[in-house]
Amino acid sequence: MDLNFLNPSQKEAVIMTDGPVMILAGAGSGKTRTLVARIQYLLEEKHISPFQILAVTFSNKASREMRERLSVNTQINVGALQVTTFHAFCAKVLRMEATYLGLSRNFTIYDDGESQSIIKALLNKRGINQKELSPYTVAAFIDGLKNLGYYVGLTKNEDVEKYAEDKRLFDIFLEYEAELHRSNAVDFGGLITGILNLFASYPEVLSKYQQKFKYVLVDEYQDTNRAQFDMITKLSDPQRNICVVGDEDQSIYSWRGADIRNILDFEKVFPDAKLIKLEQNYRSSKKIIEAASQVIANNVARKGKVMWTNNDDGDEIQIVECRDDKAEAEYIGQQIKRLHNEGAPLRDMAVFYRNNAHSRTIEDALRKEKFPYRVVAGIKFYDRKEVKDMLSYMRVVVNKKDSLALTRIINTPARGVGATSLRKLEDEAVRLQLSLFELIEKIVDCPSEFKHLSLSGKVSSAINQMVHLVQEVQVLESHNHSPSFSYEKLLNESGYLEFLRADKSYEGAARLENLEELMSAVKQFEESEMEPTLVKFLETITLDTTAIEDGQPQDQVSLMTVHGSKGLEYPYVFLIGIEENIFPSYKSLEIGPTAIEEERRLFYVAMTRAMKKLWITFAQGRMLWGSLKFNGPSQFLQEIPSKYYTWNQYQTSSRKSDFAQYSIYDDFDQTSSGSGNESYYGEKIYQQKKAITSLSNYPSGSKILHALYGEGMVLDSEGLGQDEKVTILFRDGIRKKFMVKFAPLQKL
Repeated sequence: MDLNFLNPSQKEAVIMTDGPVMILAGAGSGKTRTLVARIQYLLEEKHISPFQILAVTFSNKASREMRERLSVNTQINVGALQVTTFHAFCAKVLRMEATYLGLSRNFTIYDDGESQSIIKALLNKRGINQKELSPYTVAAFIDGLKNLGYYVGLTKNEDVEKYAEDKRLFDIFLEYEAELHRSNAVDFGGLITGILNLFASYPEVLSKYQQKFKYVLVDEYQDTNRAQFDMITKLSDPQRNICVVGDEDQSIYSWRGADIRNILDFEKVFPDAKLIKLEQNYRSSKKIIEAASQVIANNVARKGKVMWTNNDDGDEIQIVECRDDKAEAEYIGQQIKRLHNEGAPLRDMAVFYRNNAHSRTIEDALRKEKFPYRVVAGIKFYDRKEVKDMLSYMRVVVNKKDSLALTRIINTPARGVGATSLRKLEDEAVRLQLSLFELIEKIVDCPSEFKHLSLSGKVSSAINQMVHLVQEVQVLESHNHSPSFSYEKLLNESGYLEFLRADKSYEGAARLENLEELMSAVKQFEESEMEPTLVKFLETITLDTTAIEDGQPQDQVSLMTVHGSKGLEYPYVFLIGIEENIFPSYKSLEIGPTAIEEERRLFYVAMTRAMKKLWITFAQGRMLWGSLKFNGPSQFLQEIPSKYYTWNQYQTSSRKSDFAQYSIYDDFDQTSSGSGNESYYGEKIYQQKKAITSLSNYPSGSKILHALYGEGMVLDSEGLGQDEKVTILFRDGIRKKFMVKFAPLQKL
């Protein structure tokens, strides 16, 4: 195998096959190319069977890309190779070994929405008002436990004990798990903890998979949670041929359970691990990558890499100070128009923002310029009501214990099975310890035994039709009829298609189009599978909800959150709203250094998506939550050395404001192409700020001395007189909020 296309570090990462290896792959360093070459090397040079290699990552897109590259690069048949996602791998193993955990192989995988429905039902059962305890709070608690690798029956460790201190939430978790088990279902977190439970309870099963997979590779390792870490650690024993590829500087998903300790402490778990750093960047210009490296160097929690590139110096980063958020959007619209007029395709341009809410003004500006755009990761196809309804019909067919799915569609379209009738059925199912579908089957078979339920003729007829339809489709499935045939039968004979056709509105037409698209998805699935079934289709779309929305490239500007940009690259990137309280976020400033370091990693990710040119914009005043906020430029801008950027001011009004006397930007090191540090404000912003300034003892921008924290600058002021509160940013980056009448403050 010729490895001359790799640089020396990449080559070392490929041939160092035995024992634990951690590859620290910086942004744009050819990570996927290296990982694919390593797998190819194992197959061709080490003669490892594809059956003995397991490569896991986080997205179906990444696993497909790796598999496609391998199929092109090697002559060996990679059909048996396990290149998959964590959740898909766990789902496959659990279906093979389901009986060990008291599940049947056709168990349902509940998505987040369905898990929420169970939680809401449990809260109602306990008489807990959802305003008192939000279902989202309970869901976050359950996710937190499962991210730590906890399952019912496991001895609690120190991390889990902190969660279990809230007995009410822990008891709801136990009820939730029992309800899942009764429904022959697992949630996403349960796929991982189910494997941990399986391996811990049945050592012979663990040994079987340890012998099966001689080499374990993990991509995007910085995104793993503790449960995933425990699973791959167990799988890699006793051979310990584990290779993890990741970048601690791109660990940005702690809110989703990712644990940066997995990458920082890898060598503590594997003391003999070989550490290889991929530090050459192939993506960005020299000025962009060096500026980003200077920013991330301010973090303490990192292994330490020094990124470099042989690419051209490129243009300076443009830091643009705008009057307000509308001016910011106007500026970006003009720059996109200029780039497009110069021949740059719209698909080469992307706008990143910290929060989804900040896309609105950009969308308005692009519509004004008549530029097409897409909001990446907007409303997902499989989250639309009509699609979830038809998927629920399919789920009842493949798993008659799935009471949640049946509850969704038993009266959709309306059949007269209202809330009262449904409650009767649910109570009876609980009394008899049956699933809801098992109960209505019994009612259809022996109606005389259930006269005490006093069901109306309309309800009885509806139940009868539902049972017969599901049973007929189950017969089709047992005779290997195509999933598309089953789907068409369900759509027509359930009355759902007729119900939507009766709606002559635009929304009704759109819903019909979505169900037509769902049929396309089922048929595309059939074409890609040797033995297509409804079970496999449902698993595929549950684990990969991007199948329909991907693959339609158009020349349009991409809008997305910075989180959504990870793994992508664009020649031209606009990074907007780079202000204190926004980026870094208000919450991170309250939490402290650990959270701010993750925000800095997020900023680093955003910067390193840009290939040719990067614009970073902020607004002097921004409309947030219905009021005008003056946040000041982000502290991260101060961490970019001035030699890498040009600081500009964008003016939309001919009026030059005299607001400079109140400016909160004076202390920031600027290299401005404008005239000094003058700021340009519209009349409305100026008058609002002037009114605030005249009433406040410590207006925004005031320089103060605190007896404990030293010198600082007032970022925000609210309230008047004895009730005035101020938020102060101190020289060392600490941000504090004080009640003025109690704080030892002195104006400077």
